[in-house]
Amino acid sequence: MSLAPASLPFVDEHSVAIEADREASWVSLQRVLEATGSSGFARYARLIRAVDTAASGPRPLSAGSAFPGFHVVTADEPQHLALAGRHSFSDYALIFHLDEVAPGRTVLRAETRAEFPGVHGAIYRMLVIRSRAHVLATRRILSAVKRTAEQHRPLR
Repeated sequence: MSLAPASLPFVDEHSVAIEADREASWVSLQRVLEATGSSGFARYARLIRAVDTAASGPRPLSAGSAFPGFHVVTADEPQHLALAGRHSFSDYALIFHLDEVAPGRTVLRAETRAEFPGVHGAIYRMLVIRSRAHVLATRRILSAVKRTAEQHRPLR
């Protein structure tokens, strides 16, 4: 990817409150993202000619890791994870911020940035962003992280 994630145009941001500390939320985010790189998503990544089409690099996710559709640009455990990607129709980033707002309570924010060059990019933007498919996918990730973190949090 030629652009830094923060330099891409802002698309949207979604958040969820998690009843778990930031460390547990970080581990859950990693688990959910790894699961997102399933074979179905890998096929889609190949179909749209994404740069990253398979899992590679260090685990747990850190700078240099990749999974279908994304590679990790920065991983500042447990507060910030920046993913980036590129395919035939877009350059994009998905940036996660984990803010511990109280003991045992974290707000996870997912910020999307992207550009959609050319006519094909504009059509893709309409299909993915304007159709709200992106919103549904992002909220699904956030909900899965919340569910996973809250199920695996230590008893007090």
